[in-house]
Amino acid sequence: MLRKIAVVLMEDVALFEFGVVSEVFGFDRTDDGVPAFDFKVCSTRPGEPMSTSTHSAVIAPYGLEELEDADLIALPATTWRHAYDERILEALRRAEARGAILLTVCSGAFVLGAAGLLDGRPCTTHWRYVKQFEEQFPLAKLDADVLFVDDGNIITSAGTAAGIDACLHLVRRELGSAVATRIARRMVVPPQRDGGQRQYVEVPVPESSGESLQPVLDWMVDNLTVDHTVPALARQAQMSERTFARRFVAETGTTPLKWVTTQRVLRARTLLEQTRMGIEQIASESGFGTAALLRHHFRRVVGVPPQDYRRTFRTTA
Repeated sequence: MLRKIAVVLMEDVALFEFGVVSEVFGFDRTDDGVPAFDFKVCSTRPGEPMSTSTHSAVIAPYGLEELEDADLIALPATTWRHAYDERILEALRRAEARGAILLTVCSGAFVLGAAGLLDGRPCTTHWRYVKQFEEQFPLAKLDADVLFVDDGNIITSAGTAAGIDACLHLVRRELGSAVATRIARRMVVPPQRDGGQRQYVEVPVPESSGESLQPVLDWMVDNLTVDHTVPALARQAQMSERTFARRFVAETGTTPLKWVTTQRVLRARTLLEQTRMGIEQIASESGFGTAALLRHHFRRVVGVPPQDYRRTFRTTA
């Protein structure tokens, strides 16, 4: 369970990446059914102003001693450098040794690399820093095409908004999809995205004078039992098929089929957790149609069969 979360700030911390972690774990959402977190913002100089990447300053009220019993330690992005404070690196090594979860956003992965905690382990970071990262940490197994990498007690994420994906993934993994969905709704973000960061490297953001596809995405989620074809969705969006397909990938990072399959799995997870429906009924309600198709896609996305997932995460008596 995630109870105590410690965030480590260093000079030139990126405010957005720090804000991502704070938004997911730092707000009291107990009125919405989200467990309370003991959220600590820490640094080597508690109580003193620290510079940020946007020419302002922040103050961390707690010291590194708060890392000693934290369930999760988060490292927001900071200016890339060759060396980091050894006091922070040693605290991270002790935390990893006792099994704490370590999560990085963007260039925060460099800190774990400097601590020697990514040697031989899969990880990611922002695509802009791939060359520096590979040169500095040749033993790390860097995957520059994904939004985040979950390697058990170490989770690394790509640039900026990918930190949201990683944080919500961790909440989903540890506390269930219902809690992750509640947080995502309050943040007004998708509870789970598909795709990777390759799209941001190779394809420029297209110019568009039209509105977002969010209304179409909302309609798809509200109608998961419908057979969503590209021609039908393009008509719904009042676009040509080619324009719709291009815009869809630009906004979601994946194809309509993969996106709706992920949403169907999310619906199935919720039904498995919160209802006593049978697998056939859940397959129908989530849009898969048959139990066999549900089991196939559920295991591919989640990693376990639906019944095993239900035994672990079911919230109903």
